[in-house]
Amino acid sequence: MEICPKCGLPEQACVCEQIEKSSQKINVTTDRKRYGKIVTVVTGFSDGVDVKKTAKALKNELACGGTYKDNTIELQGDHRKRIKEMLVKLGFDGESLD
Repeated sequence: MEICPKCGLPEQACVCEQIEKSSQKINVTTDRKRYGKIVTVVTGFSDGVDVKKTAKALKNELACGGTYKDNTIELQGDHRKRIKEMLVKLGFDGESLD
């Protein structure tokens, strides 16, 4: 059985990522890319959160394409209305979302 070095709990019961998710300030904005395309940009992730897994879950739920780089998620299209409830479902604190 492996032990988490941060919290000291077994890997199956580790709560480090949940604590990181609740203590972040996430910003959701839109940006206009080439040829007038709208992109939803999600920023404010810390190093303790798996941004790749979060981006994949958001892309699947919102049925859109996107990417992640430098702790930033870019989703194709304007998803500002639905993305906040999706982030709350994924374990982020609803009050820390802008």
